[in-house]
Amino acid sequence: MTASPDLGTVRLASPDLLRSAFRRHAAGVAVITARGDSGPVGFTATSLTSVSADPPLLSFGIGTGASSWPAIAERDHLGVHILGEHQSELAATFARSGADRFGAPTVWREGPEGVPVLDGVLAWLVCRIVGRVPAGDHRIVLAEVVLGDPSGSGRPLLYHQGCFNGLRD
Repeated sequence: MTASPDLGTVRLASPDLLRSAFRRHAAGVAVITARGDSGPVGFTATSLTSVSADPPLLSFGIGTGASSWPAIAERDHLGVHILGEHQSELAATFARSGADRFGAPTVWREGPEGVPVLDGVLAWLVCRIVGRVPAGDHRIVLAEVVLGDPSGSGRPLLYHQGCFNGLRD
């Protein structure tokens, strides 16, 4: 038999409750990139999810107020980069509002379909956007994997309790 939760601590649903609960959920860290009208755009995402193996589909959420949203809303292709534990600074750069995300020390190149591809990641994928589903102040983007390279080495970067972390042994 399992213990029941203490119902005396229940809080009504709110954005703060959701954020507090998900701070306890460890998530992998990815950077999503796309070609924008005036240069590359990108952002750090912890909402990346594998959706289907056949066809190969993934999803992630993006706020409609995010600086990268116009490019994601208009483009057909995007890049997904799985970060390693050695890339916490890169994750922080792509998470910071107003940062020069593609300036030094970020190393990248233009990849297939004009998608910015970051160097040194554990894996990168170029995906074709197949859907943008409204979800409150966000959109859930569904994308089909077109090609990529999963051969990077290292251990994954995680986001937990508001910090970027590596796995513990």
